Amino acid sequence: MTAKPVAVTVTNVDKIFRSRKGAEVHALSDVSLEVAAGEFISLIGPSGCGKSTLMRLVADLDGITSGEITVFGKTPEKARKDQDYGIAFQQAGLLPWRSVRANIELPLEIHGWEPRDRKERSDELLELIGLADFADHKPDQLSGGMKQRVAIARSLAERPRLLLMDEPFGALDEITREHMQNELVALCQETGAAVIFVTHSIPEAVFLSDRVVVMSPRPGRITEVIDLDFSSRDEELREDAAFYEGVTAVRNALHGGETAGARGVENR
Repeated sequence: MTAKPVAVTVTNVDKIFRSRKGAEVHALSDVSLEVAAGEFISLIGPSGCGKSTLMRLVADLDGITSGEITVFGKTPEKARKDQDYGIAFQQAGLLPWRSVRANIELPLEIHGWEPRDRKERSDELLELIGLADFADHKPDQLSGGMKQRVAIARSLAERPRLLLMDEPFGALDEITREHMQNELVALCQETGAAVIFVTHSIPEAVFLSDRVVVMSPRPGRITEVIDLDFSSRDEELREDAAFYEGVTAVRNALHGGETAGARGVENR
């Protein structure tokens, strides 16, 4: 069996934040991780463990203190300039004066796409996220879940091979959140993009992920990686015994219930 190409490689990365007065915060310590092309990885751990920091380092929004990160074999800076990744945060961050279509087209406009090409791409994405009838609406006319769909569509506008998501559903109610999880699974199957997903929710991480990466309190280290081999990810999975086994495995890892390492959970 041929191994998948590698999307992201993190090797022995440390991150130390230094204040102007010389104080130091050791955010990450000796973190190593490899993400395959098309793979969905969730980062989970206690608040302040460096989950978002790690994602920001991959995105070239912060610089590493030591170690190395590559994105499709490039430096994070080169990958950012080549638009190899899209990014979505907890807040949708839509521009209130722009329509849904114009928000989706924003990165295309910034990077010089022709108007006809921008419209063709936004039409595809509006159809993909089920909001074609809302193309001309403004953000304040949308529900929270709809806004997040627009933000995800915007992050996919330039067909990135990697999607970085920092608690994108954290502000949503539970019903909307589960609906968005289902939609994200479908979007990932449609696009084939690799995903690094930051979350505090164990069930969310288990439902979405091929692997769940468990991190320790600061300085953040990877303490365990849980492999999740589900035959499908749909509503029935949420009631499957294997799903509950996955939730238990991640919870035990977070609470130090088992020796650090890697193990798997699969459908029977």
